[in-house]
Amino acid sequence: MNLSVEKRIEQQAQRLGFIAAGITHAAPPPFLENFHSWIKNRLHGDMAWLEKGAQARSDPSQVLKGCKAIVSLAYPYSVVKPITPEGFSTARFTEGLSEDYHRRLRRLAAPIMRIIQEAYPGAKNRVCIDSAPLLERAYAQMAGIGFIGKNNMLIVPGHGSFCYLVEILTTAPLAPGLKRPIQEGCGDCEKCLEACPTGALKAPFLLDSRKCLSYLTIESKSPIAPYMAQKMNRSFFGCDVCQEACPYNKEVSLTRLCLPSVYSILEMGEEDFRRQFGKTTFWRPGLEKLKSNILAAMPSE
Repeated sequence: MNLSVEKRIEQQAQRLGFIAAGITHAAPPPFLENFHSWIKNRLHGDMAWLEKGAQARSDPSQVLKGCKAIVSLAYPYSVVKPITPEGFSTARFTEGLSEDYHRRLRRLAAPIMRIIQEAYPGAKNRVCIDSAPLLERAYAQMAGIGFIGKNNMLIVPGHGSFCYLVEILTTAPLAPGLKRPIQEGCGDCEKCLEACPTGALKAPFLLDSRKCLSYLTIESKSPIAPYMAQKMNRSFFGCDVCQEACPYNKEVSLTRLCLPSVYSILEMGEEDFRRQFGKTTFWRPGLEKLKSNILAAMPSE
């Protein structure tokens, strides 16, 4: 029996370890007005690229000319929290000193793109992993692979929110799947809002990035204010508290010693940093940002 290209994409994604896959038309995404309101109210902090790409997010053809369909994929990352010998930690998506997820996921997406290219030889394709101007979680919800929780994370039923998202934009006329978007999955639960240490989750589905520890330790160029540093709980890169509180996530208390001593990082020069961290997620913010975060996270004497 000859399988459709859409079914082959789904089966290949499963073989590659993706936990969910779906296809949607390249239409304007849901929640677009919410996004523009969020930008207008300056809740994105100093992430200027979000503002610059705001209009492009309404039209996928501005990301890939002639785009007709979007393949949305979710790939799991470890629920185990990386820690240093001293008990300092980072967000789980880093997976310690593993190769940066952008590189890994591009390789994983390649066999799926080949299926599209073989079926539609003239088609153009582009892999996007949280760097293109796309509302990736909105498209993932459109594709029926999960729903956006009150903490703004995509939650995949049966798995939770500890997953990376990948989109393959294509000019091939792929047919959307039969999965219906999951509109709501949180019910009355607001554990994520209650757990947020800084009050960054102002209301359900509304994040003030300027108060978010993930933003402050990764994206922000400014030093972390002392009153915010007190909330870090020895986590010097990212924050998973709102995900840890979510009932959809399991085994969130597990830790793994896979990071070097924070004191060795504080003593590092750029060459050592490049050697040890050059292919990891920690490379983008840079050594000085990492050092500044560690000093902020250290308990005051």
